[in-house]
Parts: sequence; structure tokens; C-alpha cells
Amino acid sequence: MSSSAMSCEGTGWRGRLIAEGANALYLHVPFCVQKCAYCDFASWATPRGDTLLARYAQALGKQVEEASRLGMLDHCETLYVGGGTPSLLGENLGGLLRVVGSCAPELSELTCEANPESLSGTLLDDLVEAGCTRLSMGVQSLCDGELSELGRVHDAARARDRVVAALAHGLNVSCDLMCAIPLQTAESWQSTLEGIVSLGVDHVSVYPLQIEEGTPLGLKVGDEEPAWNSPDVQADRMTQAQAVLEGNGFRRYEVASYARSPQSECRHNKAYWTGKPYLGLGTGAASMLTREGYLRLMEVCPQLGPLPECMSRVRLKVLSSRQEIAEDPQLPSLKFEEEFLTERQAAAEDLMLGARLASGLDAGLVAYARDLLGQSVDETLARLVREGYLSDALAPTEKGWLLGNELYGELWDLADGCETLVRRSS
Repeated sequence: MSSSAMSCEGTGWRGRLIAEGANALYLHVPFCVQKCAYCDFASWATPRGDTLLARYAQALGKQVEEASRLGMLDHCETLYVGGGTPSLLGENLGGLLRVVGSCAPELSELTCEANPESLSGTLLDDLVEAGCTRLSMGVQSLCDGELSELGRVHDAARARDRVVAALAHGLNVSCDLMCAIPLQTAESWQSTLEGIVSLGVDHVSVYPLQIEEGTPLGLKVGDEEPAWNSPDVQADRMTQAQAVLEGNGFRRYEVASYARSPQSECRHNKAYWTGKPYLGLGTGAASMLTREGYLRLMEVCPQLGPLPECMSRVRLKVLSSRQEIAEDPQLPSLKFEEEFLTERQAAAEDLMLGARLASGLDAGLVAYARDLLGQSVDETLARLVREGYLSDALAPTEKGWLLGNELYGELWDLADGCETLVRRSS
């Protein structure tokens, strides 16, 4: 069997470094009704009637078709359409899903992000007909005052109504919630958590608010550390979420994500944490490709520079603007930032990412990393167990969950602190 005919499963952990295509596809939709006060994502407030929405969606479809002709989607299993607010695309979102479905024969999980204010019944009908299986809804809070402080467009009643409607359409619904936010108390956070659970969703993701420089919230806060967002409050809120969700039958399977059953877990996000190659299209979108995948993309993208020797993994970020993509959707016209990792760096990165999962570090990955990086792997893991970041099963402990940056940094340092090579395509 040729390498092009193999998926990365069944070939050992190193097989994930030689797959020629992508196991996951991410499409970025950079449009919102308005920017939230805390948001520094690649998204812009855009009127619903702006023709750019349809032209951009059609451009992404053309890029997907081009990637398919290269064979990069032959073994693609999951799709995630994120934003921004993909549901703002309306009927163009269903059309985009249909294009991907026709280009990725092994696709089995199709996730779309949505916000309550733009999720109509007509759109839900169309998404289900187009093959959508999961809906990730940006609820954030079920307290109207908190939503207003965050700059969210919807209110709590609208969020509840749209979650119920999505469930009635047979979708696997996930709700994103945000803690350590303005006006939030332990009591209001408890109310939000219990309210979401009562709606019957099977997946919840919980994130502490990060105050980003240059955002309206960041400018309002300035240099101070507000009490409602202190590290202690963030830890308390995350611990409270764990208690409520696990007490209601959810299981934490990733640092920020809970599911009622393994079937409800987001397979697309797990691909990020388990070393599977993925392709990202749309402004600001990120890809992680193998050498073989990068060389395949180079067949139609002369703007990508030659692959440096001894590099085993390539991370790409699309730098082209949303207008540039809409006006000229061809892959050879995209501008990229390119970051190259050696095999040693890729192994250390996979250990770091794998430490986000409740299942713990995969034994095959640890053995592969040990062969590549030597005894420092066992020494570092033993120290992290002694210091309480990992359990004996090499799964994150409560300390590991709450102090993840320290844990991840220790594992990344196994790459000997070598700098990755970064360049921009012309």
C-alpha cells in the first residue's frame, strides 16, 4: 500500500508525521453582527446584507475543491466551521457544507459554530439537510447583565430557545460558557451551569475570560487586574464548573471540555491534541501539515518556499484578508506565514498537546518520544508526577488542569529549546 493510500491511523505514532493529506479541515468565517468587548479573533462586524459574506463563502468552497483535487482531503474525517459567526452566512453556510461533503469521502463529523441571534429555524433545517452533525453555540452566560457587559448581541432567553431548537433538530449541541467575567458571582455562575445542563445538551466547553490587549474590555480595564478575573477566581470558577458538570453526568475529557459520553466528544478538537494533520482555510486559519502534505500543497502554491532540510512538520497561517480571499480564491494567491518544526520539536509538541487530555499521554507517543529524545523524556515525566502535575497514569491532575501552562512548558522544553523556523510567503 502506498503512503498516499494510508490514513495516519494504523501506522504507529510516526505515521502521523508522514500522512500526505489532512485528517481534519477547519474553515474560518470572519464575520459577526458586532465585535464582542473581549474578542481579538480574526473577525469583523459585517452587515447581514453585505455581498462579501456570500462571495467569501463561495471562495472557501473553491479552495476546498482545489485542496480535494490535490488529494489532501481523501482521509479527512472531521470538519469544523468556526469564526466569527458562521451562522451569519445564512443559506451560504449550508452550501459550503455541501461542497465539503462532496470533496471529503470519509467525512463523518461536521461541526458549525453558531450564535443564538443568527440561528433561525430555516438555517437549522438547511444545516441538517446539508449534513451538519454538531452545533457549537456561543452562549457564554445565561445572565443578561453579564451578556451585556461582554458585548453579546443575544439575551439568555434567546440562547435557551435556540439550544432547544437545535436539539429538536437532532443535532449534537455543544455550549460554550465563559467564566471569570464582569458581574459574575459564584451564584450566577452556578445558575448558568445548571441552566445549560437542564436544557439537555451533551457537550459543554468552559473557558476563563482572557483580557486581551487592545480590545474594548482590555482598554477599559487597563493595567489593573480586576478582582473578578484574578487567577484565584478563574481557578474557583473552573473547579465549580467541574463539580456541577460531573455531578450531572458529564465527563471532562479535555482541559476545557466535558461530554456526557465518548460519542458526544468533539473529534475535530481531539485531532488537534493527538498529532493528526489538519488543513485550515480562510483568513487567519491555521494548518498543521507533514512534510508530505506541505510538498503536496506546494504543487499548486509556488508562493510557498522550499522545504528546509530536517523539518518534519509545517504550521501555516493564512495572512490573506477576507476581501483578498473573496476577490481571488485560488490557493496560489494566498499569503501564508510558515513555521517549520524538526521531528524532535514535533514529538515534544505532541507530548505538550497530549497533556490536555484526561486520558493521559498515549503510551505509543511516549515510546516514540523516548526513542527520539532519549532519557530526558522519562526524567521529565517522573518529575512532573512527583510535583503533582501528572498522575501515575500520565494524565493531568487537578494541579495540572489549573496550572496547565507550567505543565505544557516543561514538555515543550524537551525539544532542547530550539527555535522554530518562521517565514512569510510573498
